[in-house]
Amino acid sequence: MARDVHAARVKRACRLMGEQGIDALLLAKPANMFYLTGDGRLCSFVMVSREGEVAMGVPTTDVEDVRRLARFDHIVGFENEIMMIHAISHFFGQFGIKSGRVGLEYTFLTQAMKGMLTHPHAKPEGVAEVDGTRIMSSLRMVKEEGEVARIRASARVAAEGMRAGVAAVRAGATESMVAAEAERAMRRAGAEGFWRSYVSSGPRTNLAHGVATTRRLRRGELVMIDIHPVVDGYSADICRTVCVGPPSDAQRTAHALYLRAQRAAVEKARAGVTMDELEEALQGVIGEGGHADHVFGPPVHGVGIEFEEAPLPSGHAFFHGEEEAPPLAANTVIAVGNCGLYTGPWGVRVEDTVLIGPRGPTVLTRFPRALGPGR
Repeated sequence: MARDVHAARVKRACRLMGEQGIDALLLAKPANMFYLTGDGRLCSFVMVSREGEVAMGVPTTDVEDVRRLARFDHIVGFENEIMMIHAISHFFGQFGIKSGRVGLEYTFLTQAMKGMLTHPHAKPEGVAEVDGTRIMSSLRMVKEEGEVARIRASARVAAEGMRAGVAAVRAGATESMVAAEAERAMRRAGAEGFWRSYVSSGPRTNLAHGVATTRRLRRGELVMIDIHPVVDGYSADICRTVCVGPPSDAQRTAHALYLRAQRAAVEKARAGVTMDELEEALQGVIGEGGHADHVFGPPVHGVGIEFEEAPLPSGHAFFHGEEEAPPLAANTVIAVGNCGLYTGPWGVRVEDTVLIGPRGPTVLTRFPRALGPGR
């Protein structure tokens, strides 16, 4: 992505910092660092002054790699955590920040990480720490055209991964084997990585997000596959539920109900709608179908650099320390179908990545939703 894109993002961040009375952002979350600079890695930090200067601190081993990838004004390498603390202090001094407020990512930092960034040898005593989460979330919520293109590419890779995962569903295979085939296909299709893959079978399909185990699939059981490739730094999110052999009438009925619920939410996904309205649309259909007590959690969430990010429905936003999202703007990307219909013996779920348009939605993850043979 061109460096002038990152410069424009930094400029928008500075405007929000000014509005909120924040003198600097001190970031450690890879996704946020990637968004503002073009590079985000663990054991690193980015500091942005309100005047728009960008400083990076990375392991000494990584300096040359970061120089090639990132947009920044200052960079320093450090060899250990003590030197990292002194690097942070150095940039506070270089930016002339002796008092004021620094924004931290409260939704990402552990207490230990926060203690390190605010160590007396790092942060000047006169600088108060505040939550800078909403600045980065609001910046990342509406996607630029280049970001949408990357998410589209990730969605195509997701479809290839799902194709391989569904093909691997057979009696005797393990959940882990299904995940492995999906992940291998995503790599071969162009993914540089992926977020954790969820594959659950039989009664484990009642889990909100069942990680793959060595449990073997049995004929007549449902298998839930949820994968999230990363292509050129951006994600997509897709889930399908399929049956090992012909499904029962009860399984078909529940699956058809969930598809109607997901479709109702997708059709409503246009500029001006709220996340709570989308949540109500999906859960309302399931409730009308007699399963109001069989749903759990937020069925919608944002997608971008991370496979789950802002915007979030209000309840889920509160849980994650995010603010309630405003009505959705065009070029927001969301996943619809994040949580399923859980009957007790088994559950069903279908999820797709959807682009919010000014006149209507576009489903980016295009793969059949059939439950049984012939899928």
